[in-house]
Amino acid sequence: MKKKAQSLLQELTEAHAVSGYEEEVREIFVNELTGIGELSADKMGGVYCETGSDGPSIMLAGHMDEVGFRVKHITPGGFLKIVAVGGWWTHTLLSQRVEVKTQSGNKVLGVISSVSPHHLSPAERSKVLDIAHLFIDIGASSQADTIQNFGISLGDPIAPAVPFSALGKPDHYLAKAFDNRVGMACVIQSLQELAQTALPNQLTGVGTVQEEVGLRGASVAARKVQPDVAIILEGPPADDSPGFNPAESQGALGAGVQIRIQDPTALMNPRLVALVERVAQENQIPYQITVRDSGGTDAGNIHKENLGIPSVVLGTPARYIHSHNAMINLNDYLAMVQLSTALVKALDQETVDGLTKYL
Repeated sequence: MKKKAQSLLQELTEAHAVSGYEEEVREIFVNELTGIGELSADKMGGVYCETGSDGPSIMLAGHMDEVGFRVKHITPGGFLKIVAVGGWWTHTLLSQRVEVKTQSGNKVLGVISSVSPHHLSPAERSKVLDIAHLFIDIGASSQADTIQNFGISLGDPIAPAVPFSALGKPDHYLAKAFDNRVGMACVIQSLQELAQTALPNQLTGVGTVQEEVGLRGASVAARKVQPDVAIILEGPPADDSPGFNPAESQGALGAGVQIRIQDPTALMNPRLVALVERVAQENQIPYQITVRDSGGTDAGNIHKENLGIPSVVLGTPARYIHSHNAMINLNDYLAMVQLSTALVKALDQETVDGLTKYL
C-alpha cells in the first residue's frame, strides 16, 4: 500500500487541475479504477465509480480541483495579469513558478513577478501586494508573441509548477495541491483495497469539481448518488508549525488521520462521528479529533441534500496548503485509507438506519 501511495500521490499532485479544469485528475481516476466498478460522470465533470449491489448507498468523495489562477489580461509587453481561482495569500506568491495550460493542452512555464524592490519605497516594501499588482512573466516580448507563439488566451488556467519531492525525514513529502490530491488518492486506493471485499452496501467513489470556488460540484454529486452516508476525504491545514499553540493542536503531522466534527459549513452527524471513532479504536488506527472555526469542505453542501445526509470528514493534515509547497507525513495518509476502508465495511443497513432514527 505504501509504495502505491507514493506513486499515486506523485501522479496526482503533479497533475494540472485548477477549478473548472479537472480533466487531468479525472483521467487518473478513470485509469486507476477501470475494472473496479461502473464509471460515469455528471454534466459538471464530476466522476464516479460505483461498486457493490445491495444495502445502503455510501459515498466516498474527494474534490479533484486545486487553487490556481486564470489569465485575465495580456499586457502590450506580453506579461500576464491574473485572477485568483480559490483562496491565496499573496505573500506566498512572488518568484514562484507556474504553468499556463493553453487551449491546445501545452503548458507554458512562467514566474510570478512584480516591480523590483529596488523601485519600491520602504512603505511599499512592507505591504503584502494585492494580486492585481502581480503578473506572470513567460519570457514573451509582446502581446502578439504571447498569443501567437505561446498560444496563450484569456481565461487559460494556471497552476503552480512544483515536483513531488521526498524530504530528508522518512515519510515526509513536499508538493503542491495536497489539498485535495490526498483525498483523491484515498478514494482511489480505498476502492482498490475493497475491490475483492463483499461489501454490506453500495459504494460510490466520487471526484467532485469546483470545491475551491464554493463546493459547487458537491451538490451535483450528492443529487446523482443520493447516498445514505457521505465520507468526505480532505487535505486540511495542519496546525503544528510556529505560530500555533502546540497544546491546542488538532492537525499535527504524524498524529494520524483527522476526524473533523465541525467547521462553519457543517456540523457532522454525532452518531456517525462516534462510529468513526469506534472503528478507528477497534482497528488501532491513529486519529485526531478536530473542531474548526474556519474553512469548509464539500460536506458543507453534501450534508444538506436529499433531506439530509449523515456526513463526516476525514483528513490528512498538510502544512502550508493553498501555497506552492505543502507538506504531509505519509503515515497520516495511510491511516486515512485504513480508516476509510474499515468504515465502509462497518456501514451495513442496520448501522446506517441507526444514524438517523430520531422517532
